[in-house]
Order: sequence, then C-alpha cells, then structure tokens
Amino acid sequence: MPLSCTLSGANRPDGQFLVGLIDAIPKIKGKPGRPVFRPGAVVADKAYTSRRNRMALGVRGIEAWLPERGTDQDRPLGVFRWVVERTIAWLHQFRRLRVRYERRDDIHQAFLTIGCVLICHRCLAASF
Repeated sequence: MPLSCTLSGANRPDGQFLVGLIDAIPKIKGKPGRPVFRPGAVVADKAYTSRRNRMALGVRGIEAWLPERGTDQDRPLGVFRWVVERTIAWLHQFRRLRVRYERRDDIHQAFLTIGCVLICHRCLAASF
C-alpha cells in the first residue's frame, strides 16, 4: 500500500486530516484490471473517531475500524496499528524530521516526502 503524508500544526486534531490523506493516496498501477487507489479498511485510534469520518469512509466504500469514544475497544486494534507506529519511528531516523529545523513549511514537507520515498524504496529493495 502506498504511503501518504501531510504536514500540519501541532495544535490541530489528527482526525481532521483522515479524509484528505485517504484521498491523497495515488493509484497503484501495474496490475491487470482497474487501478486500486483506496484501502479496503482503515484502522485508527479514538482520535479519528467522529461521525464525519465514518460517513466519509462509508461513502468511499472503506470499512472503518474506529473504536467508540469512552470505551476500551481500541485494545485489539493495536495488532494492526503497530504498522503506523513503526513507520513514524522510521521517519524519526532522519535527523531533519525528528527535530524540525526549517521555518518554512514547504521545505519541511519536501524532507518528509523524501523520507517517505526512502522508506518505500528500502521496503521494496528488501522484497527482491
């Protein structure tokens, strides 16, 4: 599955960016048939749980594995969420992404994109 990323302020809730990130996923070419460009399901924590996100994912035909707020339902979802935590740890291997030195957003976004490209390249190189 391709990697999609965005840059936001530290004081913005993560749940606001879910639909934009899903829509930013590029089409996967190379396989016979119609190109795939949306995941079958989304697994996230309670920060992404909202009626707006559930409806937007439902309209796009994506199954939403979002725990209800005020419950302890998100414990079994940790089995799948470790992929996101691992990817964030891989991004923190790059010094410029661990601590933000740039003042301009476009430069930091460029370094974030380069980090994502390097992560995808390493995963693909290891699979051959």
